[in-house]
Amino acid sequence: MTDPYQVRDPELPGRLLSVERDALVPLLRTRPDADFALPTVGCPQWTVRDVLAHCSAALMRVVESRFERGVFSPEANDRDIAERAEWTNAQVVDELERGMTEAGPVIAEAGGKLDMIALGEWVHAGDVREVLGAPGAYAGAGLPDALTLLVRITQEREHLPLHADLDDVDEPLRLGAVTAPRPPARYIGGAATLVRLYAGRPVTEGVSYELAGAEEGELKIFG
Repeated sequence: MTDPYQVRDPELPGRLLSVERDALVPLLRTRPDADFALPTVGCPQWTVRDVLAHCSAALMRVVESRFERGVFSPEANDRDIAERAEWTNAQVVDELERGMTEAGPVIAEAGGKLDMIALGEWVHAGDVREVLGAPGAYAGAGLPDALTLLVRITQEREHLPLHADLDDVDEPLRLGAVTAPRPPARYIGGAATLVRLYAGRPVTEGVSYELAGAEEGELKIFG
């Protein structure tokens, strides 16, 4: 089993954001305002607009280097969304596009401590794609980079060790702690489903997978 994931590629987070920007922003510009009021499954307390406002605000904090204490707490997230309550949907999308364009170089220079933001933005884009019925939720062109980032982040955090044999990826993945007192859990299934499990998102109804040696909740890396 090869493991090319431990060396950080500083350009990867920005590339992931750019790829997702090019797919998501044109989609959003074609949707009626009613779609922005739809509740999301991944974050049931938020509408599509709320998710997008949260994402754009987080990225602009990166671009502008605004990292006050508690900046990504639930309270701060709600405050960011409230601050954009009077904006049009188009203004929210404009800010999101700017953030997804300009945050990459800042993340690259941060040495890895902001890489998780890019992965979180990509997951939130999946939340939006799913509720809008668009293809590519938790998959699409950004999936290879997202998996690379997921593997490295779980290894660096010494998360629960897991060996994943993916139906739609040639090489198996080794996630989590490289050395651990417990044997690696085993996953067999699709890559998008694996992402859903790590992101704490519901698995698509009717999709089958195997997980042995761990409970679903143990994989979750997002709060």
